[in-house]
Amino acid sequence: MQSKTFETTVGGKKLIAEFTDLAEQANGSVILRYGNTAVLATAVISAKTRDDIDYFPLTVDYEERFYAAGTIGGSRFMRREGRPSDAAILSGRIVDRTIRPLFPQHIRNEVQVVITVLALDEEDPDQVAVNAASLALATSDIPWGGPVAAVRIGQVEAGGAFVINPTYIQRESGALDILACGKDGTINMIEVGAQEAGEETVAKGFAQAVEEHNKILAWQKQIIKEIGKIKRDSAKPELPAALVALYDTEFANKINSAVFCGVAGKDAIHALQDAWKAAVESLRSDLNSGSSRSDLKDLNHGIAKRFFEDKVDEEIHRGAIEDNKRADNRGFEELRPLFAKAGGVSPILHGSGIFYRGGTHVFTALTLGGPGDSQIVDTMEEHDVKKRFMHHYNFPPYSAGETGRMGGINRRATGHGALAEKALQAVIPSAEVFPYTIRLVSECFASNGSTSMGSACASTLALMDGGVPIKAPVAGIAMGVMTHNGVHKVITDIQGPEDEYGGMDFKVAGTKNGVTAIQLDIKLDGIPLDVLTEALAGAKVAREQILGVIEKEIAKPRAHISPRAPEILTMRVKPDQIGLVIGGGGKTINGIRDITGVTDITIEDDGSVFITGKGGSASKAKEMIEALVKEYKPGEIYEGEVTRLMDFGAFVRIGPGKDAEGLVHVSEVAPFRIDKISAALGVGDKVRVMIKEIDEKGRINLSIKAADPEFAARKGLTPSTNPNGPSHSPRPPRQ
Repeated sequence: MQSKTFETTVGGKKLIAEFTDLAEQANGSVILRYGNTAVLATAVISAKTRDDIDYFPLTVDYEERFYAAGTIGGSRFMRREGRPSDAAILSGRIVDRTIRPLFPQHIRNEVQVVITVLALDEEDPDQVAVNAASLALATSDIPWGGPVAAVRIGQVEAGGAFVINPTYIQRESGALDILACGKDGTINMIEVGAQEAGEETVAKGFAQAVEEHNKILAWQKQIIKEIGKIKRDSAKPELPAALVALYDTEFANKINSAVFCGVAGKDAIHALQDAWKAAVESLRSDLNSGSSRSDLKDLNHGIAKRFFEDKVDEEIHRGAIEDNKRADNRGFEELRPLFAKAGGVSPILHGSGIFYRGGTHVFTALTLGGPGDSQIVDTMEEHDVKKRFMHHYNFPPYSAGETGRMGGINRRATGHGALAEKALQAVIPSAEVFPYTIRLVSECFASNGSTSMGSACASTLALMDGGVPIKAPVAGIAMGVMTHNGVHKVITDIQGPEDEYGGMDFKVAGTKNGVTAIQLDIKLDGIPLDVLTEALAGAKVAREQILGVIEKEIAKPRAHISPRAPEILTMRVKPDQIGLVIGGGGKTINGIRDITGVTDITIEDDGSVFITGKGGSASKAKEMIEALVKEYKPGEIYEGEVTRLMDFGAFVRIGPGKDAEGLVHVSEVAPFRIDKISAALGVGDKVRVMIKEIDEKGRINLSIKAADPEFAARKGLTPSTNPNGPSHSPRPPRQ
């Protein structure tokens, strides 16, 4: 085995890159270790060019392996990995979004990057995966504009010092978690989760990330210099002169009016694009009929389309900088019309919200369930973890005015749903405050820019409509940037052409108090820090405007949850009483469910009990459990039932527990001597008793005469006249 190793230090831990012949058929590969976490990254480019497509065919696969965490995993019936988990999909998207902008977009050879997690410890594999992908690509012969570096910047406590590459435990309870990727002093991919962090703190975190990037990049460049392969030729093919002439003579004077038509959306651009396509086909037909000319014969639709899109891209950026114009004639900081509605769809729903921002229309439905409805997460990183808050996102084809396949979840839907979930996570009440499982589903009914941030807004409305006591309303906005001749302009609330052709999609969500989530995708090589700082400030202003519209519709969560939602009651038993409540084989707890009709009873290891039901069933079950675990005290009075008669007295059950049966000695029935207990009591009789004492073995001794002095008179009992022997039989020992 051939091997060459390079080493550096990041955040106080060693980062080790090992290049071997283990995956020698790949164009590039590396095993990257950080602490005890290790990933294998491979990069392959196909030999054949695909002329049938009009896009760059890049695929990024992120492979989780249970062995990496030292577990077998899977189900009882299939002990192997199945479909990618949501976590794996999101990790793959992080790598994809980082490396994709750095490829020559005219390439039509398929490129596949595969990340395989070989070992997992407390170090996060996401940032390791990005650095590994960078090294695999940069040292290969695949054309690519890297290297690029990735680092996490965390803050364990609000206002505390930054932590480089925090561990899982530090991130779980942290106030700020930034994953930033970039090159040469700029940033090209960001994921942020925060507990209402200030914009200034976030900007400082970005700056800290760039400092760490520079160290990692210097190390990567040294590796590339030493072992990197010569890159394949990736020169952009020369365009036929006739194609350029066609654009210059018939379309150059139309592009401005199509881009800056004053109407939101891309209809005018699409109409001109259709005309361009028809003109290209006509030109090719004319030039090739009876002619020996072949420069347009092999011109595929993708080349002509890309040429036209490049011209649209140039014009939208030029117009923003030189003419101070946006496609729909809005101001650069101006939001599109907003609309918010809480509830009103149907009383069946536990809560709902509708949010409009221009042509983006999102509906969100809230469903509340008991703790038993939580999702069990079982991945390489987490095992049997209960997830009580979920946000899911649907994007049907009609939302973009298209037809397409319905059903199933794609990577985009998973990513957008996770972003809105992250934005809301910071304001979701704890289980101690609100023990419900919370599921939100956002339906994007119309799309024209940033449905993920529209989903965060609609979900806030649904949560408050459903009476969920969130800490504060959340809103989100997408910011963009236009660049031309070294000048940039940040724009608020990107839509249509700005989303497709703009330089960045910078989504920022948060409350009035601070940021809760950020996501950055770009089409440029990188975004300077000053641009991101400016975009953060603009997003804050826009967010406050949106929150004003939301709070005008519903100022705070409704006082009560929907009557259609289940009732959840909480209580606590001692840990050593859990077995008593459950019973042998679950007999006791299942009996309580059957008798009361509750939906679910969940008992945690610490003795916390969550009872879910409707129509008063939860209250009944709670009463039964309370009686089951009740600790009896002398002097307490109960209504009991006679279960057994003995010569020396009667046993009376005063509760449902196995220890809730006590003895009424014959001397404790009446204030005078009686001969036979059967003269006073029968099995099944209901009697009022008082606990006289509880002996050292926990046995309960009861008294009827102390609790009900009139009992003997009502029963017609008279004193015994037997002159011989003791007045009562002696109390026998109880086994």
